[in-house]
Amino acid sequence: MNTIQLWCALLLGVLVAEISSAAETSSKLNVLIVTGGHGFEREPFFQLFKDNSEITFTAAAHEKTNATVYERDDLLSYDVLVLYDMPKNITDAQKAKFLSLFDKGTGLLVLHHALVSYQHWPEYERIIGGRYPEEDGKGGVITPQVGYEHDVEVPVMIVAKYHPITAGLKDFIIHDEIYWGFRVQPDVTPLITTTHPKSGKPLAWTRTQGKSRVVYLQLGHDHSAYENPNYRRLVAQSIRWVAAR
Repeated sequence: MNTIQLWCALLLGVLVAEISSAAETSSKLNVLIVTGGHGFEREPFFQLFKDNSEITFTAAAHEKTNATVYERDDLLSYDVLVLYDMPKNITDAQKAKFLSLFDKGTGLLVLHHALVSYQHWPEYERIIGGRYPEEDGKGGVITPQVGYEHDVEVPVMIVAKYHPITAGLKDFIIHDEIYWGFRVQPDVTPLITTTHPKSGKPLAWTRTQGKSRVVYLQLGHDHSAYENPNYRRLVAQSIRWVAAR
């Protein structure tokens, strides 16, 4: 092989690699991960998504005042939004942008403390399928009727055994935080539950909003949950399902 042929071969190899890389990137789900309003263990949480080879993601946090992520110009460009946020306030303009997701068919995965967001916006509760109620809006108040407990061994039972989100999963135990006293809307489809006597039930569900699929997953407080292979599978398969590809 002469020099010209060698350079042509090398150039062709580079072009093939670039095309292959571009095709792989375009086939991945484009995910926006929304945080803000509640503390969390950042590194292990985002590692959960870095280890998911099916997605590429952008992390965005609300400012302290309200739900500023919904003001993004690229909001409707994502396949899936993952909510791990807990803002208290949302403006009318932000509500409109959030609701536009369901006209487009953007998938929505709501995790853990995002069940507490927007205590004074009933539409949010209807969309995600439930609410952890906080009368004072400050959090931290635990009563026999409504509350939470950290560092609990939670037995998880698969309810929807043939759903794509629970595919390949068997009943398992996870070290996590439980909630009790949260409301669940009647139009949801339960995915998993628990026999823990204090925990609310179910622990995850699905529903449809407009053109979008919605999943709520109550699990996911800290690294003990993020690193649990069953939780990782639930999150990955929820993202895939709500994307409806």
